[in-house]
This record gives sequence, C-alpha cells and structure tokens, in this order.
Amino acid sequence: MKNTFDRRRFLLSLGALSILPKSGLALAGEGTSASSALIAAAWRGPNSGDTYYAGVLAANWESKKLEIRYATALPTRPHGLLPEADGGLLVTGVRPGSWLLRCDGNGEVTQQINLEEETSSARLNGHAILSQRGDVIYTTETDSKNGHGKIGVRDSKSLKKLDEWESHGMEPHQLLLDSDGHVVIANGGIPRTATDKKYDLHRMDSSLVRLDGQSGRLLRQWKLDDPRLSLRHLAWSHSAAAGKTFLGVAMQAEHDDPAKRAAAPVLAVLDGDDLHIPTRANDGVGYAGDITAAYNGGFALSSNQAGLAQLWHPGAPDKLVPIVELQEAYALTTWAGPNPGGGVLVSTALGLVRWHPTAKPLLLPWPKKMALDNHWVLFNEA
Repeated sequence: MKNTFDRRRFLLSLGALSILPKSGLALAGEGTSASSALIAAAWRGPNSGDTYYAGVLAANWESKKLEIRYATALPTRPHGLLPEADGGLLVTGVRPGSWLLRCDGNGEVTQQINLEEETSSARLNGHAILSQRGDVIYTTETDSKNGHGKIGVRDSKSLKKLDEWESHGMEPHQLLLDSDGHVVIANGGIPRTATDKKYDLHRMDSSLVRLDGQSGRLLRQWKLDDPRLSLRHLAWSHSAAAGKTFLGVAMQAEHDDPAKRAAAPVLAVLDGDDLHIPTRANDGVGYAGDITAAYNGGFALSSNQAGLAQLWHPGAPDKLVPIVELQEAYALTTWAGPNPGGGVLVSTALGLVRWHPTAKPLLLPWPKKMALDNHWVLFNEA
C-alpha cells in the first residue's frame, strides 16, 4: 500500500452505492448542511515513544483544513473517549489501564483517578459509557488477580467506584447501552497476563452479554460457533426503511493458523435476539479495528493492518464493499452530512477522510505529524 494519496483508491465511494437501496440516493456536490465538525480524538506523535494526547480536532469542510482545538497530555496510551456536555472528555487508559482522566472544554485536567490506589484489583480495559440516568459511568475491567471480567460502576461526578459487576466472561472490551438502559458488553475472551501478553488461546471464551443497567443481573448471553473470534467493538445502527435496529460487532481473529486468521470474518450482527455472521467477506487479515453506524442500518468497519475501511449494509448482507483504501485506515465515527445521512469520518495515515453515500469524498491532512489511536467520536457539527 502506497503512503501517498491515490485518488483512484480514495474514490471508491461510488462503488459502495451498488449495495445501497437506490431510493433517496442522489449524488450531491461539495456542500453539506454543516460547514465544520468537532471530533474527540486520541493520538501520539509519529514515533512509538512519543507522548499520547486526547483532545478535540476541528474539521472545516469549506477551507479543507483540520486544526487542534485543544490537546491534553496523557500518562500512557488511551483508548476509549467519552465526550461530556462542557466540551471536555473522559479518557480511559487501556489494558492494563491504571488511570481515568477528565479534562474540560479547554483541555485542562480536572480529575485523574489512579486505580492502583483503589481497594479493587481490577484494571481498565479501555472503554467507558455513561448510564441512561447519567448518575454512574460503567467501565470494562479485568481483575488482575484471577483474570475475571468486571464492569466497574462509578459515580459520574467523582469517578469513585461504587460497585463491581461480573461481565460473565473474560476480557470485556467495549460496552454500550441499549434502548432500555441495559448494558451490552463485548467480552473479548482472550486470556492475558498482568502485562497484557496473550496466552493459552485455546481457552478463549468470547461472548456478547446484556446486563441489567440497575442491578448488573445477567439478562442474556450470546456466543458464536468459532471460539477464536474475539468480539471487541460495538455500534448501533438504525434502519428506518426496515424499522429495525442492529448491533454491529467488530471482531479480531486469534487462530493459530495464519490462513484461518486471514480468511476469518470481521463482522457479527445482533438482529433482534439473533447473533450471527452475515458474511464471510473480510479484510484479508481478520482484524477489524473499529466500527461505526453507516447508511440506513449499515456499518463501516476499519482494518488498519490492511489499510481499508469497508461498508456493510442489510440490503446486501453477504457483501463488504471498500469505501476507503489508505494506509492506517483506523478510527471511525458516524457523520450525518447531507440528507439522508449515514456518512463516515475515517482516520488514515494521511489525514481525515470524509465519506458519504451522497456527497463527494474529501481528505483533510493532519495539522501536524500525528498517529491516531483506534477511536474518535463526533462531538457536533456547525
């Protein structure tokens, strides 16, 4: 894969239209309903030992420029980002995460929790979500003493741990709320040492779990037939046409055989009460780095190892169609764009790529040399 801008690879947007319903689709010009967007992101400098930051990037579609609104230095590598009402962020350290950090809308650190000072032996796995009532924050954690998956229940203001729930699996990773305020968790299922080294992969036990959002009681658990598929990242996507909401699960293969890993599927979908693999189409690597909602019930998945972002749609469930092919296609977030919505913002080695089924694609170069982490989140558009 070239580390240069290849327009032919970039303009794969039109090819993706072949799997989308034709009704309501009409190619638009450069204009959109919003001239700019604010995106919560985490990054470091170009070298592996550079400092990590979390902050907000401002994308101006008219000037085609990207700027850093604020950047907060972090103790170690971050992962999940939780935007807050004041323009600030709650940032979560990744395995074995020992810190939670909150900054305000100016990037000033207002709180920092050191988990090593807590009585629990649990450490963070990289993601957090605010409860439906807003009173607590749920965090995915692993008990460092026995490897059991935990869900930390923390006061949303003080970040003090109030309770710990069983995740009913190993290595819980991302979690989301469902429409009833219950907690849906992707248990990655990979045994790891206290220093995050994988081992005994034959014992993998990955699952999708729903817990009661008030009590932590187990409501439902789903497993796939292949135990070497690690369920990791989650996104909800609503299809107005079908009147259904799907949960997309991005997967990472952990097979011993390289050929099996390369041929492994990267997407599972929860449709109602059925968790299934809709397509064996994949990225040639078996490693989905991120997932986000796309057009009308669809999902975009990134594969940074393959330099690829692909689109899945329930109207053509057996297909994955490339929408961006650029090195280090990684962090994804949904971008509404012009009517009818359903676009995606993709981080790449070269910069931010804007994709939408009814608008021309656009690339905004990074304001400085920077390497994005797995995830970013759209704050708002103006």
